[in-house]
Amino acid sequence: MNSNSYCQTPPPPTPDTPPWLGLSVLLLAGFVTIFDLFVVNVAIPDMQSRLGASFSQIGFIVAGYELAFGVLLITGGRLGDLWGRRRLFQIGMAGFTLASALCGLAPSAFLLILARVLQGLAAALLFPQVYASIRVNFDGDNSRRAFGLLGMTLGLAAIAGQVLGGWLVHFNLFDLGWRSIFLINLPVGLLAIGAARYIPETRAPQGQGLDSTGVVLISLALSLLLIPLIQSSEHGWPPSSLAALAASGLLLLAFYKQQEKRRQAGQSPLVDMQLLAQPRFALGALLVLLVYSTASSFFLCFALLLQSGLGLSPFQAGSIFAPASAGFVAASLGAPRLVARYGTRAITAGALGYTLSFAWLIAQVAWTGARMEPAHLIPVLIFLGASQGLIMTPLLNLVLGFVKATQAGMASGVISSIQQVGAALGVAVVGLLFTAGRNAGGLASSQTEKYVAAFVAGMSYNLLACILVCLLLMALSKLAQYQEQP
Repeated sequence: MNSNSYCQTPPPPTPDTPPWLGLSVLLLAGFVTIFDLFVVNVAIPDMQSRLGASFSQIGFIVAGYELAFGVLLITGGRLGDLWGRRRLFQIGMAGFTLASALCGLAPSAFLLILARVLQGLAAALLFPQVYASIRVNFDGDNSRRAFGLLGMTLGLAAIAGQVLGGWLVHFNLFDLGWRSIFLINLPVGLLAIGAARYIPETRAPQGQGLDSTGVVLISLALSLLLIPLIQSSEHGWPPSSLAALAASGLLLLAFYKQQEKRRQAGQSPLVDMQLLAQPRFALGALLVLLVYSTASSFFLCFALLLQSGLGLSPFQAGSIFAPASAGFVAASLGAPRLVARYGTRAITAGALGYTLSFAWLIAQVAWTGARMEPAHLIPVLIFLGASQGLIMTPLLNLVLGFVKATQAGMASGVISSIQQVGAALGVAVVGLLFTAGRNAGGLASSQTEKYVAAFVAGMSYNLLACILVCLLLMALSKLAQYQEQP
């Protein structure tokens, strides 16, 4: 097969013949990249015992993937625009599969950290192609259905990271322990690479090359932003962290000016700042940041409460999450129809339910304390999962629907980066509150009581964030009504 036949672009799909088989491959890739963000939580005790890893090393094992993922996402989206989204999908999936093998075979905590960084970099090349390919290959109702399935898949991946991860560690197949959570990616990755031919090749019409200066500026800026946020739960805020945040702000300002200069000169910027100047897209981006910050921080804190606080095994802890996945899937399936009928009001109702679910969970944990029976949390977890499905599933379609198809790769990279910044922000803020709550119990408190107090303190951020999401959604609805007026 010659290179021309290999790179031949299939005819563009039409609304009558959307590439649903290609969508299934995209969803599989989206699932596995988000799965690996959350699956490490339930494997932490096993990693510590088998690798002799310190708490600081465990923190970098968790954060290394998230950091590398967040830093390169915008660049990954732009590369897909320029070189072809299917091609970048294949490259990213191949790199992700190889890095997963390195994670599963790592003989030490240090090498596992390095492998996790490589895994995150590969995921950053892969993940934006999922968003962008859906945006340009599906129209109208098909687009809403496709993004609804994507939102459901990503939310389910976060829950499955706890459920399936706990089961894998518990069953300890071939005495692999924690290694199985990474090695399971190998057959999935090979399947996705082989099936990628069903994804139509697309690229943006611009012919200019990649803005390398912009890549360096945004990568440094996001690194200096995310590293202090991730480390803050353990190290607090030393002067070096504050200096890094200040430097990040200066680099972000320099990035903005450099991107505007390129746009005004008629060159192709890495990020078109006029995209962020659109009020609806900017509000939607803030919503994404807040919603994903609550998801990441909740799963981490709840896993610590169940295992370190209540002494549950990974299998038991994972099983407790299963009801939340049932609620999430059920709500996700109905969310597109609700949004088609009621618009933004349906998402606002989901956000209100999400807020009430955190209030209910906080109250139940605080009331029962050390007497808590984990099984009694199942009703609130079902409600929480259903509320997540109602808000997370249609949110991606809502936000990316504000942009033109030619900006799909750029917008998907921006939104994906905001997801990871939100995840790091949530973990950082909740981590500080969690640590403060655990220390407030004093020496006389039992281990369970300390973790109960820590969970209640940490989830206070999630409750506040959900209230802000409700207010922002109402503002977005008003803005949409205003802009639709003649």
